[in-house]
Amino acid sequence: MEQSELFAQMQLRYREGVIPWNQPLPPPEVIALAEQLAPGRALDMGCGAGRTCVYLAQRGWTCDGVDFVPEAIEMAQTRAQAEGVADRTRFVVASVTHIPTLSEPYDLVVDIGCMHNLRGDDLRLYAAEVTRMLRPDGVYLLFAHLADDALADALPGETEPDMSHQLSQRYGLSAQAILSVLTPHFALDRLERGQTTVGESTWPSAWFWLRRLAR
Repeated sequence: MEQSELFAQMQLRYREGVIPWNQPLPPPEVIALAEQLAPGRALDMGCGAGRTCVYLAQRGWTCDGVDFVPEAIEMAQTRAQAEGVADRTRFVVASVTHIPTLSEPYDLVVDIGCMHNLRGDDLRLYAAEVTRMLRPDGVYLLFAHLADDALADALPGETEPDMSHQLSQRYGLSAQAILSVLTPHFALDRLERGQTTVGESTWPSAWFWLRRLAR
């Protein structure tokens, strides 16, 4: 999807309040990781209304969030202020493919459903920004919807989930496409496949735990 088309769709969602991902808490995977890691500096790529940044800030992290929808950033700033963590959070209106106002190093980069919307040069630029931002041995936690062809590209030793029900046909990225664009700068520590349902739509999805390799 072109960035201009994606922006128009996402901005309309925020303006109309159709944002099912805007929950009080981040996903359990983020919560579990925050319990394992010592607080540091974190970056949320495609931060939306700021739930992950606010949660991390409440647990001692300093967290920056990036989203290209101004309405999302306004919601995130309001949320951080209401939760008393405005001094530990910063939210920037920018594309995740080019974030000149932020600089490395971050100890943790989180992406919950942003990367899977990108294609071509945008995908490569996004990967370059994550690589630039994250310190060596830093953690990159990624959630993505997987394209249907991901059912055929299991990594060695993986067992595929049952995906016999109807799935979206042109959405997300394959696991191999995601990992290939991150090579050679990241090591995959863990991958968990599953499925995500929003309303009446269901997609295959996965969580990726990656580690930034030394330069």
